[in-house]
Amino acid sequence: MTHGLRQRDRRPRRGALLAPAARLGAAVLLPPALTAAVVLSVGSAAAADATPTVKLPVMHSVLADDADCTKESAAKAPAMPWEHQSVELARAARISQGAGVKVGVVDTGVSTIAPTLAGRVEAIGDGGQDCVGHGTFVAGLIAAAPTKGVAFHGVAPRAGIVAVRATGERGTPSASGVAEGIRAAVDAGARVVVVSAAFGTRSDALDEAVSHAVEQDALIVAAAVPDPPAAVGAQDTAPAPRDYWPAASPGVLSVLDVDVRGVRQDKALLPVHADLAAPGNGVVGIGPRGTGHFVGNGASMAAGYAAGAAALVRSAFPDLSASQVARRLISTAYPDYVPRLDAYAAVASVTEDGAKGADAAADAHGAVVRMPDHTQRERATRTAVLVAGAGLAVLLLAGWAAVAIPRGRARGWRPPRP
Repeated sequence: MTHGLRQRDRRPRRGALLAPAARLGAAVLLPPALTAAVVLSVGSAAAADATPTVKLPVMHSVLADDADCTKESAAKAPAMPWEHQSVELARAARISQGAGVKVGVVDTGVSTIAPTLAGRVEAIGDGGQDCVGHGTFVAGLIAAAPTKGVAFHGVAPRAGIVAVRATGERGTPSASGVAEGIRAAVDAGARVVVVSAAFGTRSDALDEAVSHAVEQDALIVAAAVPDPPAAVGAQDTAPAPRDYWPAASPGVLSVLDVDVRGVRQDKALLPVHADLAAPGNGVVGIGPRGTGHFVGNGASMAAGYAAGAAALVRSAFPDLSASQVARRLISTAYPDYVPRLDAYAAVASVTEDGAKGADAAADAHGAVVRMPDHTQRERATRTAVLVAGAGLAVLLLAGWAAVAIPRGRARGWRPPRP
């Protein structure tokens, strides 16, 4: 397999890619440009209706030229975000928390004064300053530390962050800036690099940066499409799928965003191909300063979740290559038109790469990690039901034969001749 993760034909493939992409673009989500009322726990519809809501300000990826830098949020998310349950984060944390892994964040920068990232941000150049707040938000999805009284935290709260600014101060990205950012993050020791920008035009600089990361065995995780509001236009119909870079480059894990229902915003931009889908619409995260929370929307948020899961895998199974980590994330994902990220399965499953899951990770880290009792009971119950069902089917078939065959013979029935 060339260039690590994959070498694939970039032309649209009928049925395999276009139809599923159109299916993903068919659902409706509340407009992300408005301040969102976020339900911070999920379960049954009745439970969601009974759950208190909290209004969080929206984190934008780009600020207007005359806009002030993003201010501290006064609101906090007290309950568990739906996205934590979606990726089975609590169970994954018993096996891996990303210790020893550096994750490069190529974005608007990552604030070094964000409290839940304090002491774990290595800034390259001006990467420690974040006027927009988007890079800090993504870094928080990856590695924000737990806080007393707050349910939100990052996927890999013991991972380190390498912060690289690949945009102007107001958040406008450039292909050359992203390419330089990828190289800088990899050269600083990042084993996972998340890229929020998605360009409609391919460039030699990006291709060379991706090749450099692949050569250094660093996994690039990239947004499969641009974030809103650029991702949502005034068109009457959904746009045709197309490639965006660097997500479309061989060797890059491309990630698409979904909401709490597992669907995407109406008329959102669609890629020709995406490797994974992850929480990205209506997700909770941190800001560049203070202890308040924001809500974010877009594939860059989904890429943050996938990058955090990659850090969990690289920490639990340090001998896996970047391409093996990517394949593990894909093969253990929940099956769908685009497979949906399952962080727990990624660190707990036996895969073709030979990583033995929870027991192997526990042995490697000197800890005993056992499957929760309720899960064992659920599996035992399913097994018993299957066995009982099979036995009942045999009995029913025998009973039917005992009655039907004599009656058939009495009526002159005979097996058909060849």
